[in-house]
Amino acid sequence: MILIIGVVILIVALAGGALGNEFGGGFLGAPLAAIQLPAEAITSDPNIGDFHITNTMVSTWIAIVLLLILSLAVKSKITEIPGRLQGLVEVILEFFLDLAENIAGPERARRFFPLVMTIFLFIVVSNWLGILPGFGTIGRIETVEELVHHHEAALDEGEHLDKSHITVNIFSGDGSVGVLGFGSVGTNMTLAEIEENGGVETGKQAGILVPYLRGANTDINTTLAIALVAMFMVQFWGFGALGFFGHVGKFVNFKDGPVGVFVGLLEFISEIAKIISFTFRLFGNIFAGEVLLVAMMFLIPMVGIIPFLGLELFVGMIQAFIFSMLTLVFATTATVSHGGDH
Repeated sequence: MILIIGVVILIVALAGGALGNEFGGGFLGAPLAAIQLPAEAITSDPNIGDFHITNTMVSTWIAIVLLLILSLAVKSKITEIPGRLQGLVEVILEFFLDLAENIAGPERARRFFPLVMTIFLFIVVSNWLGILPGFGTIGRIETVEELVHHHEAALDEGEHLDKSHITVNIFSGDGSVGVLGFGSVGTNMTLAEIEENGGVETGKQAGILVPYLRGANTDINTTLAIALVAMFMVQFWGFGALGFFGHVGKFVNFKDGPVGVFVGLLEFISEIAKIISFTFRLFGNIFAGEVLLVAMMFLIPMVGIIPFLGLELFVGMIQAFIFSMLTLVFATTATVSHGGDH
């Protein structure tokens, strides 16, 4: 019986998505969202001076506020006999503290733990927020005029805009807020088609959806900022443990001749590579996950997205764990001299 119900739901989802739309269905699907690498401004006009607030900034602030609320909630109810929330937090903190002590030793683990734990919590909360309903599906409508202006600004001198390759969605009403809801999979047209038809129907408007909320780590600026903070603190701890000349000696070493100079250069390149690796590993995995969810929701609404939601929960946690553990490992190695016996 359960198998029959599952098959029926799958058939309905296929008929209601983009695949079914080609045969007269599409009653559940939503149009494929406009996917772009840069974060989008939540308003067409600057918010503060010439500064635009982007959707990834809003998501970042939400993650920070949630973590603050959680911290205050746990702190205000600390008891000798922990409740469920306190017990859960203690288990997580003890697990990471024990792990940090096994890697860095008791003394250094206490020094590195606050940053490592903060990075893990922020990344995992940001990643999990990004798969909630409303992320990427509710936002302001960027009009055709704005869209054409942006495309024309990106053209090289002498190039002309090909409006047949620019697709927009058709939204009901004349408000500034749009939703990519169920049953709207076929509501899109190219700019050339709109011009041929003399515009859109009365009571509707053309444009693309600029979501108010987007996963914070789908913005490369966010992942780069976390990477820079992590590596700055790694170098800071290295100077604190080894002294200025002891730490710089890892990168500038003339005592051992050409070999020492070459090894120092490799060490310096390695530090730069760590920042690049940190940035693009997290950004690439989370952005790819967002694109995957959008594509599956477009092709097989409701059913197709379910297994990938679980996958994104797992990937979001794993990426946070990898980032925080690598920070811990880099901090540990930075505080040990090349000739040390630690």
